[in-house]
Formats: sequence, C-alpha cells, structure tokens
Amino acid sequence: MEIEKLRKALQSADAIIVGAGAGLSTSAGFTYSGERFQRHFADFIRQYGFTDMYSAGFYPFPAEEEHWAYWSRHIYYNRYVPAPKPVYDNLLKLVQDKDYFVITTNVDHQFQKAGFDKQRLFYTQGDYGLFQCTKPCHQKTYDNEETIRKMIAMQAVETFPETSPQIPTELIPHCPVCGGPMKVNLRADETFVEDEGWHTASERYTEFIRRHKDGKLLFLDLGSGGNTPIIFKIPFIRWTMQTPNSTYATINLSEAFTVEQIKDRSIVINGDIGEVLERMLNC
Repeated sequence: MEIEKLRKALQSADAIIVGAGAGLSTSAGFTYSGERFQRHFADFIRQYGFTDMYSAGFYPFPAEEEHWAYWSRHIYYNRYVPAPKPVYDNLLKLVQDKDYFVITTNVDHQFQKAGFDKQRLFYTQGDYGLFQCTKPCHQKTYDNEETIRKMIAMQAVETFPETSPQIPTELIPHCPVCGGPMKVNLRADETFVEDEGWHTASERYTEFIRRHKDGKLLFLDLGSGGNTPIIFKIPFIRWTMQTPNSTYATINLSEAFTVEQIKDRSIVINGDIGEVLERMLNC
C-alpha cells in the first residue's frame, strides 16, 4: 500500500525536503470558493458577483479604499486566522524528528503558525503578511498585521447595505521611502520584492540540498499544482533521477504523478493530503 510505503520511506530517510503547494492549504481548509467565501465576502459577492477569492483579487476596484477593504479581508482570513483543519500540525508531527527543509509556493504563513522552524522554510512566492512598494523603489518588505487588523476592525464597525465596504483613507498604505502606493508582497510580475530574508532562505535551501545530495533523501511533494511546477515539482523529479538513493513521493487530490525514469523510486498517492497524513500518524 502506498501510504505504508511512504511511512517507511519517511522513517528511513536521512533528510526530507517538503515541497508544499496550494493543495496543502486547501486540504487544511483554506478554500477560496464555496461556503467559506460566501460567509466572509457576502457584501462583495452581492455588489460585484464575485465567485471566488482568487479571481476577485484581480478586480480593478474604483477606489483604493474599496480595494483595501477587499484585500484586508482576503489577507486576514487566509493569513491571520487559524487553519480550520490540523493538516500543518500533523505534517510537523511526522517530520519534526527528522532533518527537514520546506520550500513552498503558499503565502499564508501556516508553517510557522504550526510551529515549523523558521530557519527551515523558504517562501518562494511571498507572504500575505508583508507589504512592499508597488514600483518597487527599494528591495524591502514591511509587516502588515497591525494595519490589516485596523482595516478589519473598521469594516466590522461600519455596515454597507447597498455597496461594498470601504476603509478610511488614512489607512491606505504608502511606501515609507517614495510615498507611493504599497501592495501585498506576492509574486505576480517583475515588481515582486525579494528582500534580504528571501535571499537568506534561498541560500539555506541550496545549502541543505548540497549537504544531503549523497544521502538518502525523501522529496515529498504535497499539493503542487499546474501553475508553478518549476518551483519544486520538476526539480524534485530531476534530483531524484540524478541521486540514486533518493525517493520521490507525491500526494495530490487528483493530480499526483511521476515519470517513467523514476517509477521504481516513486510513491504516488491520489487523495486528500490531510486524510493521508492522519492515516500515517495513526499507523
């Protein structure tokens, strides 16, 4: 059985490199559509007919006050509230006694909230919890929790029965260097800021791979999607091909696959990540 094979591979590995994609957070309950979206964004849905958080994030709102009313709520419910399900906590239980490193395209900060060592994390695509200059005029990011919570508080006080809510103009974030507009630190185009922390994490990731390249490595691909396979899925497969002591494992609800060249050293599980991790813990 594949789950038992994965459990044994995890136990016998000298080191584990976890690649975490959107499927992991979806399994933890951070869904961007359906009941959760309708519960937290009913006013925006009524006003604009939005169907999900992802597409709503690209909407050209007519005013910055409305733009940040939406985005503060988007950030708050996907960054500052606890995960609905203990998927990240269970993953930590499985790897915490091993030498591990995590590379993730997720921007919801759930690894650190679950207790993963910050020195073992590389957030490649940014963080909902950070602002950056929109231009950007400099390569630095800024913690946004206090500002986001103020924006949320103002929306809780005011009611907008016929229009979407707005935040007070004075809460709109501005760059402390050039005075221009700020945005969330998310990789969407060439303006994404890779700050000092980003580069330090990248170096730690490279060093971890270099240090373990001759050992018994488990490349654990959790929920990688079709948008950014170049971040870790393709490298994981390539490195498994190049290192005969390595194993490639992937868990995905419907898109788990490997390649023929490493089929004998691959573990492929099509299923809900949270359910699989829980079964491994209960073995």
